[in-house]
Amino acid sequence: MTVLLAATAAGCGISPTGPVHAGAPASGIRQPGTEAHSVRLYFAGPYGIRSVSRPTDRPLSPQRALDLLLEGPTPAERDRGLITQVPPMAGQLTATTTKGAVDVLVPGEVGSGDLDVTTVSQIACTAAHAEVPGNEPATQVDIRIHENLTRSRTPWTVRCGPNGNVTPVTG
Repeated sequence: MTVLLAATAAGCGISPTGPVHAGAPASGIRQPGTEAHSVRLYFAGPYGIRSVSRPTDRPLSPQRALDLLLEGPTPAERDRGLITQVPPMAGQLTATTTKGAVDVLVPGEVGSGDLDVTTVSQIACTAAHAEVPGNEPATQVDIRIHENLTRSRTPWTVRCGPNGNVTPVTG
């Protein structure tokens, strides 16, 4: 019994040590009382449409989110294989919001009636995940694409699906 008591008191052979460096402090946890915002942008990847989140200092409007989309992926995003199919049109792609909807005007030289589905998905899903009045879930936000207004004034409406692909709104 004395041996058992002596072994327990000795700490089972573990010698005392000082503090041991174990790497960087924890990250990813916000300090209480601070609000964090991010914007979700959609790019094309080797396996389809992929979303990325970028930190922002405030919620962004669809116009500002589309402006970031037009800047293209960051070097780190490109390293992950992400690219953009949206043609250059800085300052020409415009978005206006109403409750639960975003109207996106595509410039005439781009809107020739043949925007591919990847381009439309990138634009529509980025706009739908921005700050839209009405606080609808992104999958319920109507994105009305006004393409090449010199041909037709009738927009076509899509919604961003849960996987980042657009589906037409009918009815």
